[in-house]
Amino acid sequence: MWKNILCLLGLLVASTLSAKGVYQTPDAFLNEAFDGQPPKPAVIWLTGETGKAVAGILQHKPNRLRVRYWARGARSAWILEEIGKEKPITVGIVIDDGRIRRIRVLAFRESRGDEVRHAFFTRQFENAALENGNRLDRSIDGISGATLSVRALTKLARVALYLDGQRRRHES
Repeated sequence: MWKNILCLLGLLVASTLSAKGVYQTPDAFLNEAFDGQPPKPAVIWLTGETGKAVAGILQHKPNRLRVRYWARGARSAWILEEIGKEKPITVGIVIDDGRIRRIRVLAFRESRGDEVRHAFFTRQFENAALENGNRLDRSIDGISGATLSVRALTKLARVALYLDGQRRRHES
């Protein structure tokens, strides 16, 4: 009996730990986004209207005053974090001409909800853009048991698109 209980506890612990992981390093993500030659990072400040807009998208005040990004021409890459349920999820987002080209979960620290890292989910964001009210131009299907992770990635996609739009306005 004790053997069965210990075995069951072991399986429960293993299943909660399995969702956590680093799936791609930021450097590898940036090398992939810019064909092995990422540009130097730049910074956008989350102050004034930009800070208010980002807070509106996130539904809370951003945890930092500036965000680093990498850009060359119409392409930009963003490495952002948002809390899923309790821990941050690190996401890399590539934007070309105001549309998402790629979104990748780089690191997932929650005990559940890591299904958002798979291509079947992230493909929904490809070619997404912002429309009025800083909303995505499409709906994103949820995943049962990963609702908070889905919300986190959706918010980060919106933030990256918004900040890319700000970047392009300032560069023109």
